[in-house]
Amino acid sequence: ARGAHCRIPAASPSSARTRSDAMAPKFDANETKIVTLRQYGGEQAPSSVLAPKVGPLGMSPKKVGDDIVKGTSTWKGIRVTVRLTIQNRAAKVDVEPNATSLVIKQLKE
Repeated sequence: ARGAHCRIPAASPSSARTRSDAMAPKFDANETKIVTLRQYGGEQAPSSVLAPKVGPLGMSPKKVGDDIVKGTSTWKGIRVTVRLTIQNRAAKVDVEPNATSLVIKQLKE
């Protein structure tokens, strides 16, 4: 039979993906999410950095950036790790200083 060797087997019903499988799960507003990033204290992070991290959680990168600036004002100009705890579309900013940032901060005083 001519062309019989190039037949593609039909997909089994179990391997077929439904539309609901392909979509991302709905974000639960009461769930707590933690996002960490490194940035200079007291400076606005570029929206291009924040958008992929907080956008899917339903938050504005600009608003989160402003919160980070307020939360890191004592670490101005020093690169620190920022932990964002996001719950109910509100971000709580925590600064996690590492040894280097602590030393630089002490030397500046």
